Amino acid sequence: MKPIVGIIDWAKSPLGDPESAAEKAVIGEAAEIRRYLCSSDADFTDEICAADALIVWHNTPITRAGIARLQRCRAIIRNGVGFDSVDVAAARERGIAVCNVPDYGTEEVADHAIALTMALCRQLFPLDSEAKSLGWVIHVEPKLRRLRELTFGLVGLGRIGTATALRAKALGFNVVFYDPHISNGADKALGIARVRTLEELLARTDVLSLHCPLNAETHHLIGERELSLLKPGAFVVNTARGAVIQKTAILRALREGRIAGAGLDVVEDEPLQTPEEAATPNLIVTCHAAFCSVESKLEMRSTSARIALAAVSGAPLENIVNG
Repeated sequence: MKPIVGIIDWAKSPLGDPESAAEKAVIGEAAEIRRYLCSSDADFTDEICAADALIVWHNTPITRAGIARLQRCRAIIRNGVGFDSVDVAAARERGIAVCNVPDYGTEEVADHAIALTMALCRQLFPLDSEAKSLGWVIHVEPKLRRLRELTFGLVGLGRIGTATALRAKALGFNVVFYDPHISNGADKALGIARVRTLEELLARTDVLSLHCPLNAETHHLIGERELSLLKPGAFVVNTARGAVIQKTAILRALREGRIAGAGLDVVEDEPLQTPEEAATPNLIVTCHAAFCSVESKLEMRSTSARIALAAVSGAPLENIVNG
């Protein structure tokens, strides 16, 4: 029998296609490709558990219990950058590699962060609403800002953070970053400034943009205390992971007018859960779509398929994140 590559797509909102055309173009006849719609690993059938490799989209959590049921899986490939949805320690204990695709959407996510920033700094959505209501009063004039007078603060200077920093710099922002894991000299190479504490970054920032992974260190990195350190006119942008920001804290800060606005591509416990959350003032939300473009999704799926092919062929694996 041919080895099996299982594609685990999110039942609520599938992101792949029923034909798995991109994956089949890479894997060819080397394995049988089967696609499954799952809400979580509780939906795993015996057939899924017998797969030789799994390609997993981001909204389907893979827990210790699910991993324990896998019979001969060599690799779990996260179809994207983040791998917080997979219990990497449990996979390592079972000898299963967890791999990701770290570079496919760098341009798109950076562009999306800047798009949210521009929508906030230039108040595009309130102005659009005013014009379409046949009005012509610029109620949001106090929030319209000159970019070169503003400080753009980044948390995280990896691939996407760097790409965003360069875009913000080109627009005239004063760019500052905080990242305790980056070696000295990155600021000099990019021509931007560095601060050594999150508190200093927050105090200086007019636009806070998050570009860090979600892990034990960054879970709720931005909560009530951190939001209180921002200027009242500050904007917050998150294209990283939802739980980096405590959802209740940022929605409360927006309702109370303690920050001027937020642009969130990701939210904790996404999507938004209630009409009250959706009605939060000065909030722009997009559908965890920053990574999306025709080109980026094809690149991501092709890379995941290439890793899956290596897994079923016994070849060395790329982008292993669990050692």
